[in-house]
Amino acid sequence: MIIDSHCHLSYKGNVENIDNVIQNANDVDVMKFLNIATDFDEFKNIVNISNKYENVYYTLGIHPHEASQTSDVIIDEIKKYIKDPKMLAIGETGLDFYYNHAEKNTQIRSLEMHIELSQETGLPLIIHMRDAEKEMTEVFNRKIKQKSFTGVIHCFTGSQKFADKMLDLNFYISASGIITFKKSDILREIFTNIPDNRLLVETDSPYLSPEPLRGKINQPSHIVHTLELLARIRNDNYESLCLKTTNNFNNLFKKEAII
Repeated sequence: MIIDSHCHLSYKGNVENIDNVIQNANDVDVMKFLNIATDFDEFKNIVNISNKYENVYYTLGIHPHEASQTSDVIIDEIKKYIKDPKMLAIGETGLDFYYNHAEKNTQIRSLEMHIELSQETGLPLIIHMRDAEKEMTEVFNRKIKQKSFTGVIHCFTGSQKFADKMLDLNFYISASGIITFKKSDILREIFTNIPDNRLLVETDSPYLSPEPLRGKINQPSHIVHTLELLARIRNDNYESLCLKTTNNFNNLFKKEAII
């Protein structure tokens, strides 16, 4: 069984044909999906999709692009779903200093509030990071001294140094279709060194379709191309890697949160 640890089933490109998207994935043994929220307006639809499809789980949080939304009211809204067995994580949150769609200080405070909710509930974090390794490391180092937390750096495109630091902090690292791109040699090298027990795989669907499907709308079924590439560069067996990433997903996203 394969798990797509990060997809956006409520986004255009998926939501219009969601029955077919899920069936296409099931046909290649993708049997579980983690549907990721990025802004408040998605919350209701995210929950409804999960209620309709038995094998679709979800997260709630505010993407760094929308960090200005984050407030005590939003955090309280997320808390309403904490005991839902299908809500597995907090996020997508993080820092994105490449696009800077929100002020840096606003992004940092939003990230801190998500971390505090993770610390309070025990749910892991879904972390987005782009061009913010120094600042994210500083926030993590500061907050983890107060209380431990964990999660995954999704769609990892950072440095080896950043990967090592996140692994030291008990985070998981997730590979997306980007590792199949022709110019991703450095990223592929990093992923040869991620420990077996800290590796996840995702599509970030409907974005980042892997080679040989680059440029097309990404579907969870396309995750097989990322797994095939991962297995090859790690000198691993495809079925073995599927099992490892599935076990890692289940280990990270254990529903043990009590609030």
